[in-house]
Amino acid sequence: MTRTLLSFGHGYSARALAAGLLHDGWRIVGTTRSPERALSLGKAGIETALFPGDDLSDLRGAKHILVSAGPDADGDPVLARLRDTLARAARRLEWVGYLSTTGVYGDHGGGWVDENTPLTPSTRRGQWRVAAEAEWRAIPGLPLHIFRLAGIYGPGRGPFAKVRNGTARRIIKPGQVFSRIHVEDIAQVLAASIARPDPGAIYNLCDDDPAPPQDVIAHAAELLGLPLPPAEDFARAEMTPMARSFYAESKRVRNDRIKTDLGITLRYPSYRDGLAAMLTDLPDAPPGDTTAG
Repeated sequence: MTRTLLSFGHGYSARALAAGLLHDGWRIVGTTRSPERALSLGKAGIETALFPGDDLSDLRGAKHILVSAGPDADGDPVLARLRDTLARAARRLEWVGYLSTTGVYGDHGGGWVDENTPLTPSTRRGQWRVAAEAEWRAIPGLPLHIFRLAGIYGPGRGPFAKVRNGTARRIIKPGQVFSRIHVEDIAQVLAASIARPDPGAIYNLCDDDPAPPQDVIAHAAELLGLPLPPAEDFARAEMTPMARSFYAESKRVRNDRIKTDLGITLRYPSYRDGLAAMLTDLPDAPPGDTTAG
């Protein structure tokens, strides 16, 4: 019997998971807001639904649901329209995955956090995520799994394009450190969770090597054999409010649970491994989604 995954907000991370599931014979239904985007997904073998818009009251026969669509000031877009539908379907669903962000932990001054760390976000995006997680958990009987993603990178989403065209900058903020996760490792964690459901579980998705952002840029330039991009002091650097907000929080994220509970061996345990593999990819393009912050 063909298994079906309904993917809300079918973006960058969901596409990586879908590639493997399609290979294994799954049916994938991906939602999008754009008719043009629906055509593109269709060419990749994805059935599409416009959301909001199309009728999803039967949830397209899916027993597995992935939610990549993020909340905003108005709340979670999926729950705003389908909360009752999901509540009615909860008992027949086998797996629901919600892609959240490590931004829910807030600032820890470069210290370590794990899944048991209290949620103290300092940004609006992080606060919206905390509220959305709570709303999803409040649906009785829903086989919910929460995945808190660090900064996502991979083919089409990385530093090489900016280094090549000379627009990369090494923004220096003393003590600043970020955790990251390659999109292929996101896909393998999600697939492992689908194969081994544990309703109520929460997982951090990140690699083993949290690092200052300027180190990543410098390593990309080294791999390309190009000059080191200029260093700029964070306090004086011209940045958009969105870009500057990412520097409001500094932490190192532990990933032990995906290894012990799901048996994961990371394909890219460090950004060095991931960037080396990406050298063979096509030049970077704009990111396909904004799942994590």
